[in-house]
Amino acid sequence: MSKPVLAIIGRPNVGKSTFFNKIIGERRAIVEDTPGVTRDRIYAETEWNGKPFAIIDTGGIEPNSEDPILSQMREQAVMAMEMSDVILFMVDGKDGITTADSEVASMLRRTGKPVILVVNKVDNMKKGSDNLYDFYELGLGNPVPISSVNMLNFGDLLDDIVASFPDDEYDDNESEIKIAIIGKPNVGKSSLVNELTNKTRVIVSNIAGTTRDSIDMPFEYKDSRYTLIDTAGIRRKSKVSENIEKYSVIRAISAIERCDICVLMIDAESGITEQDKKIAGVAHEAGKGLLIVVNKWDLIQKETNTMRDYEKIIRSELLFASYAPVLFISVLKRRKIYDVIEIAKKIQDNRTRRISTGRLNNVIEDAIMMKQPPSDKGKRLKIYYTSQIGTMPPLFSFNINSRDLAHFSYMRYLENKIREAFDFEGTSLKFIFNEKREGR
Repeated sequence: MSKPVLAIIGRPNVGKSTFFNKIIGERRAIVEDTPGVTRDRIYAETEWNGKPFAIIDTGGIEPNSEDPILSQMREQAVMAMEMSDVILFMVDGKDGITTADSEVASMLRRTGKPVILVVNKVDNMKKGSDNLYDFYELGLGNPVPISSVNMLNFGDLLDDIVASFPDDEYDDNESEIKIAIIGKPNVGKSSLVNELTNKTRVIVSNIAGTTRDSIDMPFEYKDSRYTLIDTAGIRRKSKVSENIEKYSVIRAISAIERCDICVLMIDAESGITEQDKKIAGVAHEAGKGLLIVVNKWDLIQKETNTMRDYEKIIRSELLFASYAPVLFISVLKRRKIYDVIEIAKKIQDNRTRRISTGRLNNVIEDAIMMKQPPSDKGKRLKIYYTSQIGTMPPLFSFNINSRDLAHFSYMRYLENKIREAFDFEGTSLKFIFNEKREGR
């Protein structure tokens, strides 16, 4: 089920990114250490009072510095209107209302979407309350004062955010597998969608960035239903020049959020790039299934171990996604293109797999016997029992004596043992640690 989306908008330097980082750093229900995820943090998942949601920080994608502020704000407001469930509009309590604030407020009033007006940098709630009255002029209801730096009034704000999300259930057709084709521009995403669906609704061009909006293409294959989501090519910031491209990154992230499986397409000639790692990081953190597809393999000069060596390079660059299978294809020659669908279906089966508590604890007990848990100052990590409490991605709860002793390296060891025992290829595994005192 897709999570509701909160988009944070506001002009530069009002504290959007500070707020974003505080929320995801302090309010995360699931602790997951993922070394090697090198990417800009503009997307994250969190929860408040048991309600999970996704946050997008639009401040992470700024137009060129020479662009006027109003133009920048307009683009970000349009993006927020299109793909969010709730918009958090942040203004600066010290600066007061600016022309840019008024411009965006005017647009937001016409969206029909819930808008929460947040006045940041109010470090003294009693003293700052007098300044709040000016912000009623924006016509967006009661302004909520906060201090991102000091996390003042965060609880009340999060209550307002969660209460503003729609009550209706999101589309969750379990019989249909949603596959997002993601990657940099011009790697063959639209061509793959056209070949798989036998349609040409997606414009194919050798001009990088031809596809700008996410396009959904439903189809059936071997009695199973799928929807392919062809996302806009995700560019590096330095390559983003046209206004319409500036928020295509956010749209692609939105597509990742609402899909089941992400197919990351890589150009065989270009090899894996820093941008590919960032895209894979977004999919990994979102807990989606991940398949890495190397396209244009027909253009590569082959030797004895070319494929093995190429995959080795990918593995070394994507250490955090070692679970993702790698497939070499040629869309142009129609080689192995339907393997994409076959593997995606298998990954979805793995994402929905449930392991009984008995079988799971047998594996954990054997793993502990083979390698003792870490200890510190005479105190050793104890794992009382483990259970699977969720799917998509598989979520495991560890009842332990101390979170501080649950070192990343040992938990990675246990993850590998779980993977050896059960087929979880293509999906991340997430762990929650519940600390229980001995004798209780």
